[in-house]
Amino acid sequence: MSLLPEGAFLALAAAWLLLCAVSLVARIGPLPMIRGAFIALPFAFAAVPLIFTRPGNPLGTIDLGLFSLVISGEGLVAFATILLKSWVSVQSAALLVFTTQFHDLLEGLERLRLPRLMVAIISLMYRYLAVLTEEASRMLRARASRAAIPPGGRSPGWRWQARVVGNMVGALFIRAYERSERVYVAMQSRGYAGHLRHLHDRPFPRPQLALLAAAVALLVAFELSAHTWVPRA
Repeated sequence: MSLLPEGAFLALAAAWLLLCAVSLVARIGPLPMIRGAFIALPFAFAAVPLIFTRPGNPLGTIDLGLFSLVISGEGLVAFATILLKSWVSVQSAALLVFTTQFHDLLEGLERLRLPRLMVAIISLMYRYLAVLTEEASRMLRARASRAAIPPGGRSPGWRWQARVVGNMVGALFIRAYERSERVYVAMQSRGYAGHLRHLHDRPFPRPQLALLAAAVALLVAFELSAHTWVPRA
């Protein structure tokens, strides 16, 4: 996606249709994939200034009183390309997460020579998100049991609630830090040396190697076609 040229909207549409087809084969459907991709839209909107700063054919003018903004055709194409690239790329990442077990993703990242420290951080973060969520739920239940409102009474104001939430966040951070220290000492006592070890390394069979080579060849052909004969808007 990142290597596609600006304005290659047909290539982006073909990639998105391929993702939808794979999601249907995986019995997931495109809707969960599309919903998960909306997280990228706020970051893609950082490219909005390209509409007005990229030199090109003017399409219109926005008068803001003190100054005017000229809408550039080339800038609009660049912004649309960035927006669609981000949207489709996040959908492909979401599809990978939906169809692959987490420990397989970690093993793949390690085989791709991602730094072991980063792999360990991702692994521990994923495993202890549930622990932190459970701890936060217990704190919320404790707050609710200590802030009961009698019939006809007034609920606490937003200032009180904000102060309590701030105290809860601080307490949760301290508890998480203390628990991480205990967990790290326990891991060291069991032989942890900076990365997770596997008892058995899974081989990479030849059929999968051939499939990987075919996928790489198809991606190269897709990129070359996008840069040569794929029509652009």
